[in-house]
Amino acid sequence: MTINDIKDLASQAFDFDSYSRQNGDAYWLATELMQLLGYSSLPSFRKVVNKATIVMQNLDIDIAANISQVRNEDSSIDYKLSRFACYLCAMNADVRKKEVSQIQAYFIAYTEAFTKWIEHEKAIERVYIRGEISEHERQISGVAKQAGVHNYAFFQNAGYRGLYNMTINKLRLIKDIPDKRSPLDFMDTTELAANLFRITQTEERIKNQNLKGQSTLEKAAETVGKDVRALMLKNGGTAPEDLPVADDIRAVKKKHKTNTQENAEGQVGSDPFLPYQTI
Repeated sequence: MTINDIKDLASQAFDFDSYSRQNGDAYWLATELMQLLGYSSLPSFRKVVNKATIVMQNLDIDIAANISQVRNEDSSIDYKLSRFACYLCAMNADVRKKEVSQIQAYFIAYTEAFTKWIEHEKAIERVYIRGEISEHERQISGVAKQAGVHNYAFFQNAGYRGLYNMTINKLRLIKDIPDKRSPLDFMDTTELAANLFRITQTEERIKNQNLKGQSTLEKAAETVGKDVRALMLKNGGTAPEDLPVADDIRAVKKKHKTNTQENAEGQVGSDPFLPYQTI
């Protein structure tokens, strides 16, 4: 969506607050938000709510303060959503739906600056992908152990060696990353996405080819890493080791958690991207 598209849609913006309900603080029902976003059933929209929940979990934001399960008068399950939860749902919904673009435009139109929205969205996306990598690293660790890997550090290093054409220690050195920190914590979204793809595809290769043994799995991890590296060079023209170092993701999470808490306490001016109204 271009800036002109955003301006056009923003001019058509409606009163989102008119769809809210009150019970001490304003909240929105998922069954009503899903209709505004062009979804016809709660089961299909629940995937969007789940993704919003994962983002909050990765940001260490109180999920219960923003999303809670309730029952409607007909005993059907529904969800109460804070404004921040609505924002996350809108940003993670199917952008092919015209309704989604309109709601996104509503949030964008109310931010103080478009660049601030871009930075916020990138930070959330980065934290989300980093959380996904942590989860898949736990999974592949178990798969590798069952397949006969007795030294996981060597296996892990093989994947880095394939993708970066160097060991993980050398990567830390050239990117000036602290010795005991994961390079993943200092990667932007593009580089994180490449590593997520590398890890998931390595796990798939191990399972599909029924690979066994330390050396065999190390070779597989390095081969997949090389494949991803080749793809990055072909499509983007930049080697992963040459991508810029991002801010420490721990600081990013802390910053967004602090901003969220301050807005929730009413200490900061209204920004619809943050849950200054909690349910």
